[in-house]
Amino acid sequence: MEYAQKFTSTRKGSLLFGALAALIAGALIVVYVNRYRNSVRAEGAPVTVLTAAAAIPKGTSGQTVAAKAMFTATTVRRGQLLDGALSDPSSLIGKAASKDIYAGQQLTAADFSASATALPSTLSAGQRAITIPLDPAHGLIGQIQAGDHVDVYAGFNVVAVSAAGVPLAGGQSTPALKLIMQDIKVLGVAGAKSGLGGSGNSNVSLNVNAQQAAELAFASDNGKIWLSLRPSSGATDIRPGLVTAETILLGVRSVTVTRSLGGHR
Repeated sequence: MEYAQKFTSTRKGSLLFGALAALIAGALIVVYVNRYRNSVRAEGAPVTVLTAAAAIPKGTSGQTVAAKAMFTATTVRRGQLLDGALSDPSSLIGKAASKDIYAGQQLTAADFSASATALPSTLSAGQRAITIPLDPAHGLIGQIQAGDHVDVYAGFNVVAVSAAGVPLAGGQSTPALKLIMQDIKVLGVAGAKSGLGGSGNSNVSLNVNAQQAAELAFASDNGKIWLSLRPSSGATDIRPGLVTAETILLGVRSVTVTRSLGGHR
């Protein structure tokens, strides 16, 4: 310490000390500039990120986003990259949008959640989900489960009418049964009773299209629905005709259906 004080007390020592300090300061500046330059270069480096090609509503599954090409691969500067930005489409598998995503927005991990598995995210554009109440026998409750496929029969009490739409035979109704849908996927069974001896209705949710949903709603309110379980694989479609007491007991052909409006057959 004493030596350093003596060294700096002389004019030559002061000049040498100042030169050394300037050299160290210059070296630090060079290091800082190089680091800053490398940082700017890194932030300007191009990277690929997934961005929304169209608006993605909350609840949309990652599979739907990929199948409908609702994203595009975009090149941006690293400095523009959002935290958790996604670059691999496979990272969307098994997930669904946890919030509304707007067109042009970068897709990030925070935008998708594995827990966001609401029913709408499992449906395609033309599919609809409908729930109908069924008792254990008519709905195969205790035997069907989500993922099974069923055929749907509808039974009604119908009244025979003339070509003019006038009821025949005193307007007496006749039971009739018809296969109305085939190969319908079961989405779920709620409130199911275990075993065939269960009592009360259970709610069976089916994956159908809009027309089938309307027909099922009508049949459930105005008739009786039966579900028939299909094989897990290799099932063949069969189209049985309209079933009535006459077709079963007498072997007669299915009755002719007359349109009551307009009187046309």
